[in-house]
Amino acid sequence: MFETARSIKLRDPAAKSLIEVILLYPGYHAVIYHRFAHFFYKLHLFFIARLISQYNRFMTGIEIHPGAKIGKRLFIDHGMGVVIGETAEIGDDCTIYHMVTLGGVSLNTVKRHPTLKNRIMIGAGASVLGAVTVGNDVKIGANAVVVRDVPDGETVIGHRFDQHSHKP
Repeated sequence: MFETARSIKLRDPAAKSLIEVILLYPGYHAVIYHRFAHFFYKLHLFFIARLISQYNRFMTGIEIHPGAKIGKRLFIDHGMGVVIGETAEIGDDCTIYHMVTLGGVSLNTVKRHPTLKNRIMIGAGASVLGAVTVGNDVKIGANAVVVRDVPDGETVIGHRFDQHSHKP
């Protein structure tokens, strides 16, 4: 847990001290609450998991489904409005800004949320939708909409259309 706080302190120039991160950063608190919720989710104690998840949402403004898998050192900066769906998977050392959605596009009980590899930055207001994979070291710009896989090292801005869409 302190590893995450130290990582946030190193990556956020506004963080003046480790104690500030631990006591005052809602993104840090959201990750900690999620770890507890996910523990109960894995034990199939779904009600307790969702109860913790809803408390987390109420306290931080960040909604993380207890089924989501989150790697090490996630930094949710200015986290208000972040939504992370049930089958989402987030790798290590990722940064997510406010109003980001890692959402589904299917109502079926299958993998329906994104998989983020490592060292990904997702800008404010961006949406990554569906069972897509976002490769290592990807940057997704503010308000981008990602609906297909993104290879390692890419920068995504604006809209990425799937093969069935028509460009406006």
